[in-house]
Amino acid sequence: MTLSAGPSHSRRWRIAVCLLLIAATAWGALALWYPLHLGPAVRGVLVAGWVALGLATLSVVSRPDTWGSRAGRTLLALFAAGFALVLGSWLSLTPQHDREWADDVSRLLASEVAGDRVTLHNVRNFDWRTPTDYTPRWETREYDLAKLVSADLVMSYWMGPAIAHTLVSFGFEDDSRVVFSLEIRKERDESFSALGGLFRKFEQVIVAADERDIVRVRSNVRREDVYLYRLDIPPAQLRQVFRGYLQQAAALQHRPAFYNTMTSNCTTILFVLARQIAPGLPLDYRLLLSGYFARYAYDQHALVPGQTMQALRMRGRITERARAADDAVDFSVRIREGIPGMRRTGEMERTR
Repeated sequence: MTLSAGPSHSRRWRIAVCLLLIAATAWGALALWYPLHLGPAVRGVLVAGWVALGLATLSVVSRPDTWGSRAGRTLLALFAAGFALVLGSWLSLTPQHDREWADDVSRLLASEVAGDRVTLHNVRNFDWRTPTDYTPRWETREYDLAKLVSADLVMSYWMGPAIAHTLVSFGFEDDSRVVFSLEIRKERDESFSALGGLFRKFEQVIVAADERDIVRVRSNVRREDVYLYRLDIPPAQLRQVFRGYLQQAAALQHRPAFYNTMTSNCTTILFVLARQIAPGLPLDYRLLLSGYFARYAYDQHALVPGQTMQALRMRGRITERARAADDAVDFSVRIREGIPGMRRTGEMERTR
């Protein structure tokens, strides 16, 4: 006697469709909530309506007796049309320059390059007292790339050990420094959301800043835990990375882009720029779990040699030194005391 596989086959299809419905309902709810520049009440109504449609469809198609019914087919068609509308609306979203931006990301970095001479406009140098109390300062600064001698990887932990913000601080022979950071370009009423960063909620911006601004605001004002590591990269390659940040900033001036929590963030930009120098750099889960990126750099021999990662991490923790230095003029010197690869005075050394 031959047993029919029909009921089992139908059950598998029903389960697969139900799982797709759950995923599509969840995705659609997030896509309706995060990127739309509408009031919370309007977004709440849209999300509630969408979830109600998804649950109604799921309740019908999940039952064997109504799986293939006319009501089931009608609800599936209605849900599919709604999902196509939500997806099409989401894909049609475009990044903008003309929003009411928060003060610390209100200006775009601009640069003029003449040989090795670089002029940076809109270098941020805020005096932070609290996250909401600060004195804005935007400056124009000049640098000679022929005198670029070092770079430091700065990791600022704000959400547990797996997630950190990645910055790069470039140092010159005269001990001047400038830090580059890719960040969300938040509006005045916005704050960071990892989920929102997956759903086109934020534009991105490249910030060039003084260390007493961009490092100190994280360690001293936001009370994040900050680590600093000297990169073991030749000056010629550092210049490529420096220029790469400027090129990315120039591209954003002409064409705004969305920030993406996974694919276009503070860590992935550094990986992309480093891969232009070393095309063989491997993809790694630590590019997503950015809190472990320093270990990835260590494994790729990009940090100063002759030290264990544990020693680099222990000696590279600058949180307490930064808080003790506060707004001292020698802030950058004091936070580097005892870090491998640097002189005790904090003066820059040639990497090679």
